[in-house]
Amino acid sequence: MQKNGNRAVVWSISWRPHDSYAEAKLDNMASTIQDVADKAHVSVSTVSRAFTRPDLVSEKTRRKVLAIAEELNFAVSRSATVFQSGRSFRIALLLSASVTLWFNTQLYDGLNSVFHDEGYDISIYPIGQASERAAFFSSMPVRRYADAVIVPSFDIDATDVEKMRTVGIPLAGVNTSSPEGFDVWESTDDYLGVNMAIQHLVSLGHRRITYVSRRSATTLSYSANSRRQAFADICRNSPVPLHTTIIDVIDGDLHLNGAFAELIAQSPRPTAICCQEDGIAIALMCKLQRFGVHIPQDVSIIGFDDNDYAYDMGLTTIRQIPRDLGVQTARKTLSFINGEPVNEPYAKHKPQFVCRSSTAPPFDSMQRNPRWDGASIG
Repeated sequence: MQKNGNRAVVWSISWRPHDSYAEAKLDNMASTIQDVADKAHVSVSTVSRAFTRPDLVSEKTRRKVLAIAEELNFAVSRSATVFQSGRSFRIALLLSASVTLWFNTQLYDGLNSVFHDEGYDISIYPIGQASERAAFFSSMPVRRYADAVIVPSFDIDATDVEKMRTVGIPLAGVNTSSPEGFDVWESTDDYLGVNMAIQHLVSLGHRRITYVSRRSATTLSYSANSRRQAFADICRNSPVPLHTTIIDVIDGDLHLNGAFAELIAQSPRPTAICCQEDGIAIALMCKLQRFGVHIPQDVSIIGFDDNDYAYDMGLTTIRQIPRDLGVQTARKTLSFINGEPVNEPYAKHKPQFVCRSSTAPPFDSMQRNPRWDGASIG
């Protein structure tokens, strides 16, 4: 995250050309954008697009809007639209990690596919610590950065919620651990996904299973941590006795050196490894193979996400679809902004089990690499 003094730098991403912001003079303060929308029987955002993004409006609708605007002696600019409608036509997306990460990229694409067509920009606000999250929500009632706030993956507290309630700004959560406090909530069922992974490994005959998760140094609370807890709970209550261990990947350990050292120090070593996310699983596969460990002959590996590289690596995984989460979140958030009813504001989505070549029944000792069975590695 970049900082300037005590202020977080805001990354704003817009897909609109600059000429779409060309401003027209507001000639008559008596007529508002709502007046035009009412008379044309269209939404405020459609009126805005008729002026600023005509490519997004049918020719028939645009002509009708322009004719009524001329009749009412009304001209619109982006700033005038904000002034008269009380809207910024901007959505705040709070990200605790880079937008280039697989989940965030997919989520952004889904959000933008809906918001863009409705005339909205998405502004990205990097949030690395709970204090930065609190500062953002504290300033919202005064500055009104956006018409809605979307929070993926990390939790908020009651104080944040109350501040949004006072100004009527919708709050949407994506893959947060709980829907509490959010107006809109879309999430993958992490517990079910972890259970799918464990049941698959157990059904293959694995009894020694290690879970590898990412532990962040941030003060934010992440929903992905619930996968770690789910693994512990499910294995503890398994009708089949399991020998399990949990290894944490520390922030900054991009090559998983610490986790790898802890893994190979185990005796006996696991026959299967369950990973919090595909990024960990793929990095671990590459590292193990570099040291002569065969997958799945020596050890099976399963991930969570089904990211862009999982197929090429033959990674068995649990599939979630962040783009779909983004689309549904955007649609429901727009309904809240427009004062329309939302039939299902909270939704939990079932993940999909994807079986590939990285998992198999445990091989007997004659078939396994003796290096994995206890000999030195590294």
